[in-house]
Amino acid sequence: MNKHGLVIIAIFLGGALGTLFRYFINMQVVDLLFPLGTVMENIAGSFLLGALTAYILVKKVNPIIKEGLGVGFCGGFTTMSTLAADTVFLSTESSMISLVIYITLSLFGGITAAYLGMGLSTVMLKKAVKAGDIE
Repeated sequence: MNKHGLVIIAIFLGGALGTLFRYFINMQVVDLLFPLGTVMENIAGSFLLGALTAYILVKKVNPIIKEGLGVGFCGGFTTMSTLAADTVFLSTESSMISLVIYITLSLFGGITAAYLGMGLSTVMLKKAVKAGDIE
């Protein structure tokens, strides 16, 4: 099998794992005023994708790993379609305050988490390079 085929398999497997993680979190988290599980998943996934991006900028990563974790796992774990569907549901079935809190936490929380993930990984990677732990 060629490298492109292996990348596709890695994305498939990563996506399946990310989706299962998302499902298990949703089964464990109680929704309060809004779908808390979705917010948590999107923020955690944004952090992970930010950390992965920082790592890739410093260290050459095999495309199979990069795409399997980034497109696959993070893509399956986070979900824009659920964010959109939950927003529509909250706009018709819940209070305006729940809707505003949900959208604000989802968007700003995700963006902030991505920056934090990237920043933290950059600091850790620089220390590891300086210490000679990685090239």
